[in-house]
Amino acid sequence: MSTEALITELGQAQALLVALVEDVDDATFRSQYHPDLSPLGWHLGHCVFAECLWLHEKLRGDDSVTQPIADFYTPPRTPRAERGKRLPAQPALITWAKGLQAFNLHFLSNLRPEWQGHALLENDYLIHFLIQHNCQHYETMLMVLAQKALTKYQSGHTPHRPLQASKINSETASIPAGHYRIGGNKPVAYDNEVPPQQADLGPYAISKTPVSNSEYLAFIEDAGYQRRELWQDDGWNWRQENEISSPDHWRKTESGDWYAVSMRGCYDLADTEPVSGVSYHEARAFAHWADARLPHEYQWEAACRIGQLEQTGRVWEWCDNSFHAYEGFTPFPYPEYSQPWLDGKHFSLRGGSLHTRPAIKRPSFRNFFLADKRHIFAGLRLVY
Repeated sequence: MSTEALITELGQAQALLVALVEDVDDATFRSQYHPDLSPLGWHLGHCVFAECLWLHEKLRGDDSVTQPIADFYTPPRTPRAERGKRLPAQPALITWAKGLQAFNLHFLSNLRPEWQGHALLENDYLIHFLIQHNCQHYETMLMVLAQKALTKYQSGHTPHRPLQASKINSETASIPAGHYRIGGNKPVAYDNEVPPQQADLGPYAISKTPVSNSEYLAFIEDAGYQRRELWQDDGWNWRQENEISSPDHWRKTESGDWYAVSMRGCYDLADTEPVSGVSYHEARAFAHWADARLPHEYQWEAACRIGQLEQTGRVWEWCDNSFHAYEGFTPFPYPEYSQPWLDGKHFSLRGGSLHTRPAIKRPSFRNFFLADKRHIFAGLRLVY
């Protein structure tokens, strides 16, 4: 893709962020709807701050925009719970954001010769980076709106077609033993995807499709949330302490039928759609119940690359391994994107969700979260 086309794509990513903030009232603009999520307005401000940080402070040594707001928009420096009340007025933030976004696009389209040779601009690396950063925050902002909906829609929906439990789809792809390429390449790939690796995998069978709503209902109806033997110790303790008994956005009517809540309100759960809103703990318990396991992320990527997986990119898919550094890993362009999370406590997810932008949907992209997180749009796929 040409530099001009990438700049256009960056502009589209910027516009999506602004549109989400323009479309809400002031309470939604500055409210925190989940302990792990910041207010919508903060996400927009942070993305504009990040653009200015890399394009102006890092690239040309000008911190006149970033220095006054660095404490607020640098995540570790301001607790999430304080971000909403410290946001400027909604119209002022939107005007500020649009102005700087337009300036940044103009700057990239008219680079001076002395900046064009900077290492961050080699093969348009920085433009790819900023596009993806904006896209990741766009999906997170949709998580915010999804969590808001869960506080608004508590009851009152009657499903037209109640969800029915079904047996697990037995259709699998048999992947032969072999040497498989894992990982990506700059300028598109993030630091945790490079350098490319060779994975030596034994033979395995992987489900063609992610676990569906109806398959997951069978787990619920078979007392999957009550059977201690299906859960690891930490997962069982988490389930008990938080009284978890269904996916994050599922709700049950008085008659016992299940429905779901999204940003647009209540809706019927489709039998064959991939289940979403489950944690790593729940995904592992389901896999145990199904006499299967979650795939290692290398198995997932290998099968994806050779075209054996269907319905990828509909839900993030939990993998069985912790997020780890590839051999030869080097933090770039800053340590905090990947390095702090290589702690053995975060687990990898692959594929992307319906809300993931195309710039991120690639076989090598690695998402990562703690085992108890279920506000993300995540499901699972099985390996045998």
